Amino acid sequence: MPRPLGELEDAVMTRVWKWNRPVTVREVLEDLQRERSIAYTTVMTVMDNLHHKGWLRREVQGRAYRYAAVSTRAAYSAALMNEAWSTSDNPAAALVAFFGMMSEEQRDALRDAMRVAQLGEPGESPGESGR
Repeated sequence: MPRPLGELEDAVMTRVWKWNRPVTVREVLEDLQRERSIAYTTVMTVMDNLHHKGWLRREVQGRAYRYAAVSTRAAYSAALMNEAWSTSDNPAAALVAFFGMMSEEQRDALRDAMRVAQLGEPGESPGESGR
Protein backbone atom coordinates (compact mmCIF):
# COMPACT_ATOMS: atom_id res chain seq x y z
CA MET A 1 0.00 0.00 0.00
CA PRO A 2 1.42 3.41 -0.90
CA ARG A 3 2.42 5.87 1.72
CA PRO A 4 1.51 9.49 1.04
CA LEU A 5 3.97 11.29 -1.20
CA GLY A 6 6.15 13.96 0.36
CA GLU A 7 5.61 17.59 -0.62
CA LEU A 8 8.33 17.66 -3.30
CA GLU A 9 7.47 14.15 -4.53
CA ASP A 10 3.87 15.30 -4.94
CA ALA A 11 4.97 18.44 -6.81
CA VAL A 12 6.98 16.28 -9.24
CA MET A 13 4.25 13.66 -9.68
CA THR A 14 1.62 16.37 -10.20
CA ARG A 15 3.54 17.58 -13.23
CA VAL A 16 4.14 14.09 -14.61
CA TRP A 17 0.44 13.23 -14.20
CA LYS A 18 -0.69 16.56 -15.67
CA TRP A 19 1.57 16.37 -18.71
CA ASN A 20 0.72 12.69 -19.25
CA ARG A 21 3.84 11.99 -21.29
CA PRO A 22 7.46 11.01 -20.63
CA VAL A 23 9.37 13.96 -19.15
CA THR A 24 12.96 14.83 -18.39
CA VAL A 25 14.39 16.09 -15.12
CA ARG A 26 15.15 19.39 -16.89
CA GLU A 27 11.47 19.89 -17.87
CA VAL A 28 10.26 19.27 -14.34
CA LEU A 29 13.02 21.47 -12.92
CA GLU A 30 12.14 24.40 -15.18
CA ASP A 31 8.47 24.18 -14.24
CA LEU A 32 9.22 23.87 -10.51
CA GLN A 33 11.55 26.89 -10.69
CA ARG A 34 8.54 29.06 -11.56
CA GLU A 35 7.38 28.53 -7.96
CA ARG A 36 10.59 28.01 -5.98
CA SER A 37 14.35 27.99 -6.06
CA ILE A 38 15.45 24.39 -6.52
CA ALA A 39 18.57 22.64 -7.81
CA TYR A 40 18.73 20.24 -10.74
CA THR A 41 20.32 17.60 -8.51
CA THR A 42 17.44 17.83 -6.03
CA VAL A 43 14.84 17.18 -8.74
CA MET A 44 17.01 14.41 -10.21
CA THR A 45 17.27 12.73 -6.78
CA VAL A 46 13.51 12.98 -6.18
CA MET A 47 12.72 11.51 -9.59
CA ASP A 48 15.27 8.73 -9.07
CA ASN A 49 13.69 7.98 -5.68
CA LEU A 50 10.21 7.92 -7.24
CA HIS A 51 11.55 5.50 -9.85
CA HIS A 52 12.96 3.18 -7.16
CA LYS A 53 9.69 3.40 -5.20
CA GLY A 54 7.77 2.28 -8.29
CA TRP A 55 5.97 5.54 -9.06
CA LEU A 56 7.96 6.36 -12.21
CA ARG A 57 9.44 4.23 -14.97
CA ARG A 58 12.30 5.55 -17.01
CA GLU A 59 13.98 5.01 -20.35
CA VAL A 60 17.32 6.31 -21.56
CA GLN A 61 17.08 8.86 -24.34
CA GLY A 62 20.44 10.18 -25.42
CA ARG A 63 22.32 11.18 -22.28
CA ALA A 64 19.22 11.62 -20.11
CA TYR A 65 16.32 9.63 -18.77
CA ARG A 66 12.70 10.21 -19.72
CA TYR A 67 10.33 9.43 -16.84
CA ALA A 68 6.66 8.42 -17.07
CA ALA A 69 4.07 7.70 -14.40
CA VAL A 70 3.41 4.05 -13.61
CA SER A 71 -0.19 4.76 -12.57
CA THR A 72 -2.64 7.65 -12.49
CA ARG A 73 -3.30 10.24 -9.81
CA ALA A 74 -6.79 8.76 -9.49
CA ALA A 75 -5.32 5.33 -8.71
CA TYR A 76 -2.94 6.90 -6.16
CA SER A 77 -5.80 8.78 -4.49
CA ALA A 78 -7.97 5.66 -4.43
CA ALA A 79 -5.19 3.64 -2.82
CA LEU A 80 -4.73 6.29 -0.11
CA MET A 81 -8.48 6.40 0.58
CA ASN A 82 -8.64 2.61 0.72
CA GLU A 83 -5.68 2.47 3.10
CA ALA A 84 -7.21 5.07 5.41
CA TRP A 85 -10.60 3.35 5.36
CA SER A 86 -9.23 -0.16 5.89
CA THR A 87 -7.22 0.85 8.96
CA SER A 88 -10.30 2.12 10.77
CA ASP A 89 -11.62 0.04 13.66
CA ASN A 90 -15.13 1.03 12.50
CA PRO A 91 -15.15 1.33 8.68
CA ALA A 92 -18.87 2.21 8.50
CA ALA A 93 -18.43 5.10 10.94
CA ALA A 94 -15.35 6.27 9.03
CA LEU A 95 -17.37 6.34 5.80
CA VAL A 96 -20.24 8.23 7.45
CA ALA A 97 -17.77 10.81 8.78
CA PHE A 98 -16.06 11.04 5.38
CA PHE A 99 -19.38 11.53 3.56
CA GLY A 100 -20.25 14.24 6.09
CA MET A 101 -17.12 16.16 5.06
CA MET A 102 -17.98 16.05 1.37
CA SER A 103 -19.40 18.98 -0.55
CA GLU A 104 -22.57 18.53 -2.58
CA GLU A 105 -20.40 18.46 -5.71
CA GLN A 106 -18.29 15.64 -4.23
CA ARG A 107 -21.41 13.68 -3.28
CA ASP A 108 -22.66 14.06 -6.86
CA ALA A 109 -19.32 12.74 -8.11
CA LEU A 110 -19.64 9.80 -5.69
CA ARG A 111 -23.13 8.98 -7.04
CA ASP A 112 -21.79 9.14 -10.59
CA ALA A 113 -18.84 6.90 -9.69
CA MET A 114 -21.14 4.35 -8.07
CA ARG A 115 -23.24 4.23 -11.22
CA VAL A 116 -20.14 3.77 -13.38
CA ALA A 117 -18.96 0.98 -11.09
CA GLN A 118 -22.45 -0.54 -11.50
CA LEU A 119 -22.99 -0.59 -7.76
CA GLY A 120 -26.01 1.69 -7.96
CA GLU A 121 -27.87 3.06 -5.00
CA PRO A 122 -30.29 0.91 -2.97
CA GLY A 123 -33.50 0.30 -4.93
CA GLU A 124 -32.03 1.71 -8.11
CA SER A 125 -31.36 -0.11 -11.36
CA PRO A 126 -28.04 0.53 -13.11
CA GLY A 127 -28.44 3.56 -15.36
CA GLU A 128 -31.23 5.17 -13.28
CA SER A 129 -30.55 8.47 -11.65
CA GLY A 130 -31.42 8.86 -8.00
CA ARG A 131 -31.48 12.66 -8.25
